[in-house]
Amino acid sequence: MALASGLLLSLAAFALIAQGASAQQTVLRVGGAVPQLLTLSEADFGSMRHQSLAVDDGDQNGVYGGVALTDLLVRAGLRSGDGLESSDLAKFVIVSGAGGDRVTFSLAELDAGFTDRIVLVADTKDGKVLAADAAPYQLVVPGDKRRGRWVRRVMAIDVFDPGRQ
Repeated sequence: MALASGLLLSLAAFALIAQGASAQQTVLRVGGAVPQLLTLSEADFGSMRHQSLAVDDGDQNGVYGGVALTDLLVRAGLRSGDGLESSDLAKFVIVSGAGGDRVTFSLAELDAGFTDRIVLVADTKDGKVLAADAAPYQLVVPGDKRRGRWVRRVMAIDVFDPGRQ
């Protein structure tokens, strides 16, 4: 009985370790109403085109580095720029953080065909990895009067299409 109990505890511990290792490898998901579900590891995210964004906004001053949110959406197969159609204008995006924070954007609000603003999914600040309370990714939304949409510890990006019911 003790052997069986010990074996079960060992198997449970192994499962938790394996699950933790898997969770560390897969850190960002882009899903919902997208042609191609994305599950990006840190290496996948790191291989994407990065850009820098200087922010002068209270205690968030600094230079953030990361991937434009629209680039992640395009990689998941969404149309962008001149390819964006009127049927796409009702779509919206919800970005979720590990702490339960969730914010919404219209797809057009993020698209370069409608705005010059870049919403960044940052993985660095001032050339360094984000602080633990923001890592692995922080949403950086310049131009908002309040930082209510600066989600920390971003884990998921989901697209919704109310016309697709």
